[in-house]
Amino acid sequence: MPLAYPCHLPIRRPAVPETVVVAAVCLLLAAGAAGPLPTLSVVALAGASGSALAGTRLSRLAAGEHPADAPAEGGARFPDRAAPRVAPPRRVAALLDAAVVVAGLTAAALPLSGPIGDDTAALSGLVGAAVLFAAGLLALPPGVRPPARLRLRRIADAAGPGIGLVLAAWLLLPVDGLESSTRLASAVALGGFAVAALTALTGPERGGGAAHCRGGAALTLFGLVLLATATVGAMPGRLLLVAVPPLVGGMLLTAAGARRVIGTDVAPERRPTLVLPRVLLPAVTVVAAMGWRLTSGAAVERATMVIALAGVPVLVFRELLRVHDRRAARGRDVPGPAGGDEAIPGDVPADRSELLRVLADLRDDDPPAGALLVVDLHGAEAHDHRFREDVFAEACRRGRAVVGPGDLVADLPGAALAVVTRSGPVRAYAVGTRLVEALTQPFQVAGVVLRLQVSIGLAEVAGVTPEDVLRQADLARRRAVQLGRDRVEWYDAYLEEQLVRRLDLERELPGAVARGELDLVYQPVVGLADRQPVGTEALLRWRSPVLGTVLPGELLPVAEDLDVVRELGCWVLDRACRQLAAWSGAGREDLWMAVNVTVRELTAADFVPRTVAVLDAYGVAPERLVIEVSEPRVAADLPTVVARLAGLRSLGIRTALDDFRAEHASLSQLRRLPIDLLKVGPQVVGPAADPQRPLIDVVVNVGDRLGLEIVAEELEWPAQVEGAHRAGCRYGQGFALARPATAERVEAYFEEFPTASR
Repeated sequence: MPLAYPCHLPIRRPAVPETVVVAAVCLLLAAGAAGPLPTLSVVALAGASGSALAGTRLSRLAAGEHPADAPAEGGARFPDRAAPRVAPPRRVAALLDAAVVVAGLTAAALPLSGPIGDDTAALSGLVGAAVLFAAGLLALPPGVRPPARLRLRRIADAAGPGIGLVLAAWLLLPVDGLESSTRLASAVALGGFAVAALTALTGPERGGGAAHCRGGAALTLFGLVLLATATVGAMPGRLLLVAVPPLVGGMLLTAAGARRVIGTDVAPERRPTLVLPRVLLPAVTVVAAMGWRLTSGAAVERATMVIALAGVPVLVFRELLRVHDRRAARGRDVPGPAGGDEAIPGDVPADRSELLRVLADLRDDDPPAGALLVVDLHGAEAHDHRFREDVFAEACRRGRAVVGPGDLVADLPGAALAVVTRSGPVRAYAVGTRLVEALTQPFQVAGVVLRLQVSIGLAEVAGVTPEDVLRQADLARRRAVQLGRDRVEWYDAYLEEQLVRRLDLERELPGAVARGELDLVYQPVVGLADRQPVGTEALLRWRSPVLGTVLPGELLPVAEDLDVVRELGCWVLDRACRQLAAWSGAGREDLWMAVNVTVRELTAADFVPRTVAVLDAYGVAPERLVIEVSEPRVAADLPTVVARLAGLRSLGIRTALDDFRAEHASLSQLRRLPIDLLKVGPQVVGPAADPQRPLIDVVVNVGDRLGLEIVAEELEWPAQVEGAHRAGCRYGQGFALARPATAERVEAYFEEFPTASR
């Protein structure tokens, strides 16, 4: 949905200094590995260069320089909106700046810190940087605080990979030169900082500045731990070189994250967690470390077994949490409104896999019962991330208040909720209507009153797989959006056919003009007095090789949504005028051609000159072209429509109003429109013996007073033709007179009439 306020999109400048620093560090590492440059010098120069650049960036932020080139998170910035923060941005930048400087000085001071074994400087730098990083990260704007159960589960999810990385560090750290206690402490620190960086950079908000700051701080401290470990004993120089990439990369990442946080007023959109890297990286690292240790001939130490076995309780605890969640989802242990527990984002399974497991449990019942409702919220997109989260939390609380005590309310990616109920479909529909009523009431958040729109899709659980249930509910939700929102739509097979058809149309329509898939057919318009043809109407057909023939009623709404109406309209006008010129060359200079246009096409600034240019290109007289526009649509932009129609008539092009409804408002509007032809349908004309004939009589009388010629369209029966003629309609069009056909068949039809008149 487009933003409701004007926005200023930031311009991202190339990070030339960062590129230069990274290239210089790579050259230093190559020189250190090859031998020309001492290892300590490589570490000192690399750390100093990374710290200098990152420190400069952060110092400017601390001094109040606005990062105009900072990329916006989750959307554009709103300069006129002052979002409150927990700590002033300058303090955040100053603390992170100090941490980066301390880290850089620690690396740079290694060659001056005395002989190996003197770890005072390295340990002091590690502790100082850790304290400053912690203070800076705590000062960052917090997100929505998840409930205790979800925080516990996240800790359990991270503990497994963390123990694996601790084990890998223990195996990779050299045995000689390090005491067991020092080696274990270093392994724990390295594993902890590694999993912290991995969690921050693969989590739902990994695209945001706060996640970059956390990941950068963890990487920097990871590098400092390696440096501190190297100073304790006689460590090989290669270990020092390994510390350089995380140290320098972490400092640069911290500075980049701070620029994002301070340079934008909105937080990043939540994304699905990258599960694969979280699982594979620790596993591959452990396997590689174990393989290296075994191939080196070293014995398996007791501490190795202890660390490995430490992961077993974590896995058991994590599985118990999952079992608890599944039982809660089935309604056996979910606190409902009576217990006073209120749902907020994340207090229930919030990812797709968890939701699918809940639905699978419902299918295991005998017999399966239950339904899924997918709730989409519209209206908070123009506000910042924190505001949206507050609104969403309140929506969850309202949802929990109206569902049953055994029902599950879960949050889905984006502004959406999922409600899983064990009730039957009728009661589930009633739950949906209560949700619509509750969620459309005004929200008052941060002094702002906001009204949301709600679209709910409902699907039954029985008879299909969990994936199909979720898909069907989402299809029903999309249908609710298409039908105007604030409603509940029930999934059925016909609905899916419609939506799948719509998706197919949206996929195939772009490029149809270039692929030559469009076609025109022509329906003759005849004089009702003598049944002589006076003109034709060009009707668009899309001959899709995938979808078959698509008519305008189905084609045009999709074209408007895809913004390709102008492209289609240009093609239709050009092809119709070309055909009209061809008929003129065959002796039919008296026929006119009607072309339908949408209000969007007609009101375009270039429509009139573009139409004249096409007529000139084919040498067609202006009065032989009739531009038709549908009457129900013109009221949306009546002044512009009047101006365009007047402009066409001033050039000799005739105009027509299609689908005239003969209502009071339509009759009043008719006097303002500069048109030549008025087209009315069978509902206005009626058969000759219809008692409602005064309606067409009124239209004909008004048309006579305004100088309009009446065309009766969609005439399918002889009685309708006779009724239109008796009522005074001059022209007629419909299956009862002539069907739409290709240009060649219409030419053959014309041959039956030696002459034709306007």
